[in-house]
Amino acid sequence: MAWPIGSIGRSGLLTLLTVLIVTGCAKMNVQDFKDNNPVLVLEDYFEGSTNAYGLFEDRFGTVRRQFTVDIEGTVDGDSIKLIEDFLYDDGETEQRIWLLTRKPGGRYEGHAEAVIGTATGQVAGNAFNWQYTIDLKMGDSTWRVDFDDWMFLQKDGVLLNKAVVSKWGFTIGTVTLAFRKPADEQSAEGMSHTVHAVAAE
Repeated sequence: MAWPIGSIGRSGLLTLLTVLIVTGCAKMNVQDFKDNNPVLVLEDYFEGSTNAYGLFEDRFGTVRRQFTVDIEGTVDGDSIKLIEDFLYDDGETEQRIWLLTRKPGGRYEGHAEAVIGTATGQVAGNAFNWQYTIDLKMGDSTWRVDFDDWMFLQKDGVLLNKAVVSKWGFTIGTVTLAFRKPADEQSAEGMSHTVHAVAAE
């Protein structure tokens, strides 16, 4: 859509540019989702086995890579250990091990081998925002990039994840994933809920 700039005038154009700049710089706040359901509890969701299916798109929207991830999670008090085994569409495999620690106020801190410093995040309602810097293997080279990672829990145990990948402040691509629990675990959870309900009666 073309803007009729000639009819806006100098002051109107400056106002329009200001609005566009402010809008472009606006970022989501995890607290905006604090009243959303179902509530995401990381310890509950990631304990046990989880499967994920994802893809990486470059900044032009071209899909460059697809992959699956098998995740095994262990919860010990305020700590979560996630062992992530990646299988890429070209046959390459990779393993990443995360150690997350729950902090007051819904905050989390995390560490993994390729992560620089400490990853930080916060959960509210059905959302989790997770930010970190990582040395990411790309072909024969390694790039130090920043991840702004968002997860949103949906009904039926589906967890949607979109991460913006940037370097020097410029977006170089996005990662999109969908997490789900294996069918046998979902059946076991459903049976457990039924047993609890009958026992309560």
